[in-house]
Amino acid sequence: MKFPELRARRLRRNGLIRDMVRETVLSPDDFIYPLFLIDGENVKNPIPSMAGTFQYSVDRIEEEIYELVELGIKAVILFGIPEHKDELGTEAYADEGVIQRGVRKIRELTDRLYIITDVCMCEYTSHGHCGLVEDGDVHNDKTLELLAREALSHARAGADMVAPSDMMDGRIGRIRRALDEKGFSHIPIMSYAAKYASAFYGPFRDAAQSPPQFGDRKSYQMDPANRREAMKEVMLDVEENADIVMVKPAMPYLDIISDVKQNTLLPVAAYNVSGEYAMVNAAAKMGWIDRENAMMEMLTCIKRAGADLILTYFAKDAAKLLRG
Repeated sequence: MKFPELRARRLRRNGLIRDMVRETVLSPDDFIYPLFLIDGENVKNPIPSMAGTFQYSVDRIEEEIYELVELGIKAVILFGIPEHKDELGTEAYADEGVIQRGVRKIRELTDRLYIITDVCMCEYTSHGHCGLVEDGDVHNDKTLELLAREALSHARAGADMVAPSDMMDGRIGRIRRALDEKGFSHIPIMSYAAKYASAFYGPFRDAAQSPPQFGDRKSYQMDPANRREAMKEVMLDVEENADIVMVKPAMPYLDIISDVKQNTLLPVAAYNVSGEYAMVNAAAKMGWIDRENAMMEMLTCIKRAGADLILTYFAKDAAKLLRG
C-alpha cells in the first residue's frame, strides 16, 4: 500500500492521537540530578556558566533536597569541592570530606532520594588529574587503590551507589572487590564506561574547580572519533561486574548510547553534560531557540537512543513541565 491510501499524517492529526502513539515517554523517574557540594558554611555560589545551578555547602543543601523530592526526582549524583587539595587527593576518601558529610546530611533530611556519588580524584588533586601522577602521567594501577578507598568511604557514609568516572583500566573490578570485602556487596556500581575526552565539559570543570593544571585527559578518556572502542570499554566493565553503564556526553554520542543499549543487558545511563546545558541556555537567552522545547527535545532524543537514566542539569525544569 502507498499514497494516497497510506497517509502517515493520520496519526499526527491532533495532540490526543500524537500522545497515544508516542514511542518515547519521559518521566521524572528517568532523571539523576548533579549536585555540587563545597566546603564551608552558609555557601550558595551561583555557577555563571551553568545558569540556575549552584555550589552548596552541606548546611545549605536542605532547600535543594526538598525541592527535588517535591518534584518527584528520585536520585542525585554528588560532586565535591574540598577546601584543600593535594597531590594524592586525600580529601576524596577522608571520613569528614565534603561528600561524606553531604551523604550523611541527605540521609538525615529524607529517605526519598537515592544518593549516588561520583568516584574520581580530579576534584581533590592539586594537579586536577583523575589519579596519582608519576613522571607527568596518571599511574593507572596505583590510582585504583585510591579509588577503592574513596568508594569505600562513600559507602560507609551511607551512599546508595558509587559511580567511578576516572576511566582507569580495571577500576570497576578493584572497587567491586573492595566493597565486597568490607561488607558492601549490596552497593551497586554505575560505571562511566564510555567517557569521551570531550570539549563539552568546560562549564563542569568551572563548577567542580577541576581543570587539569597541565596537559589533558586524552591518555585515559576516549577519542571522540572512536565508536567500536566504546563497546570494548563497556564490555570490560560488564565483565568486572558493573551494574549500570554510562555514556558521556549524551547528545553528540547518541550512536554510542544506541550501540550500548543493543549490545548489553545492563541499564544504560547517559550524561547530558554541562556544555550541552550551557549551549541551550545561551541560545535561549539570545532568543534564538525556545528553551523549554529544546530541553524536552534533547532529553527525549537521549531516551529514544536507549538511555534508561539521564544525568541532567535540566532535571528540575523538565520535571516541572512533566508534572503540568
